[in-house]
Amino acid sequence: MSSRPPSAPPRLAGYEYEQLLGSGGFADVFLYRQFRPQRRVAIKVLLSDVLDDSVRRQFDAEANVMAQMSTHPSIVTIHQAEVSDDHRPYIVMEYCPRPNYGMRFRKERITVAEALRVGVQIAGAVETAHRAGILHRDIKPANILVTDYNRPALTDFGISIATGQAHDVEDSQGMSIPWSPPEFFADPPRADARSDVFSLAATVHSLLAGRTPFERPGQRNTASDLIHRISTEPLAPLDRPDIPAELNRVLSIAMAKEQAGRYDTALAFGRGLQQVELALSLPVTQMDVLDDRGTGTAHSAEDDDLDMHTRIRQVATVDPDSGGATGAGGRRRLDPYAGIAPALGSASPPGNGGRRVAPGEGPDEATMLRPAGAALPSASAASPLPPPPPGDAEPQSSGTPAWPFVTLAAVLVILFGVGATLGARHLLTPDEAPAATAPVNTPTPQGPAPEPPTHVTIKVIDPEDGTGEPGRAQISWEPPAGVTQDEHYIVQWKDMPSNYERYQTKHPVHGDNSIVLQIPPRLPDRCITVTTVDPNGGASVPEEACL
Repeated sequence: MSSRPPSAPPRLAGYEYEQLLGSGGFADVFLYRQFRPQRRVAIKVLLSDVLDDSVRRQFDAEANVMAQMSTHPSIVTIHQAEVSDDHRPYIVMEYCPRPNYGMRFRKERITVAEALRVGVQIAGAVETAHRAGILHRDIKPANILVTDYNRPALTDFGISIATGQAHDVEDSQGMSIPWSPPEFFADPPRADARSDVFSLAATVHSLLAGRTPFERPGQRNTASDLIHRISTEPLAPLDRPDIPAELNRVLSIAMAKEQAGRYDTALAFGRGLQQVELALSLPVTQMDVLDDRGTGTAHSAEDDDLDMHTRIRQVATVDPDSGGATGAGGRRRLDPYAGIAPALGSASPPGNGGRRVAPGEGPDEATMLRPAGAALPSASAASPLPPPPPGDAEPQSSGTPAWPFVTLAAVLVILFGVGATLGARHLLTPDEAPAATAPVNTPTPQGPAPEPPTHVTIKVIDPEDGTGEPGRAQISWEPPAGVTQDEHYIVQWKDMPSNYERYQTKHPVHGDNSIVLQIPPRLPDRCITVTTVDPNGGASVPEEACL
């Protein structure tokens, strides 16, 4: 939430204003009701006092970029872009009513399955943007909205650039530091597709950690601290007991300090997340990619299992001869990320019980049963043996057959061996201590309640006009002593009547000590409460102020 007061919503033909949704550096987002067709839409309006031509061009470019790609199921849909009567450009967008991930990741425990699903679907959106020649440059949880159908949707292409300009970025203005890659802070800054891969991986990491990747609880987390850690410190693995090693490896590759060490594409990162889903026996999330280039992409046989979960439209060719576990000419394909994160599991060929196949031994020979002491067959021995010469009589068997005695002896040996093993295990092997297990979903012990805010004030900035339309007021407060960045505040109108549902909403405020809200109209007593909330859900006594 921006600290400045929001602008007045413009009067737009065919739309009725409902409420403010959010404010940014150069624009406000309002909720309107469209008359024809009837639906609720979010309208992003540029501030009237923004006279910078570059900002206006950037705003127009955002509308064009999002309109170009808004048919993608994981990119917010653009309905219209126009200029209001008071000369403010605006964009009419799909309204996503559910809380975005910027609001959710600090307040609730997001499951591994949901984080993987979001990462795969947004990876498809990012890959589509890259194939259209666009770098997003500001991927973060707050820019992933959630539609009515509970599907994530990427938004805010306001600082996106063409991929051809990737080495010509003037500065990092407008970028969100906690999710930015190291090259954004270089001199001069750089950006390419792998920069968006880093930011998307940092977003997935935040959903699972409940904080940004290089934020340190209990330590100073200023912008300069975060930039230093992003540029120099290794990524700490997620320590949740339900996070598999495979996922930590995928994230460490995607967030490598050097661009050359990361996944080359968002598609490759999405495939990595799909592999984690397979390893966890989760349903593999569909990844949608629109390719307008009309050319094929590099393909590996190891991706065959995931092809059915990836829709790539307008791809012309796929190389059927590229190897997965082995490359061209039968050579084993090297792991390109072994220097970033060691590969997991054994490298032995599947199906041979971990035994290395002898040189020259084919797959049939690896499973062939031979009598003890028999020599390996040579190439000449592969042909059938010649029949015996005519007249040679085949030797006849005589006496009692030996196989019943051999079978009985084998059974006795087996029974004796099993009995001896069980007896030795029972008498000589001490009982194993039970393996230590980590508690899953154990609630964090509650400490003392946080201190309440002080000096809560209500300043009317837009009084009621007598027509029933609500006015607006800025609610401000002083943070309590010792407050940290982990705490946030809940602001809510107190004791609203049952028909005032829209004013009963709890408004979370992170990293700020003021918020602008609509004033409930036609009520004699209107009071506001502000409550401090710590990361464990503990709440202070609400501090109250009245108009």
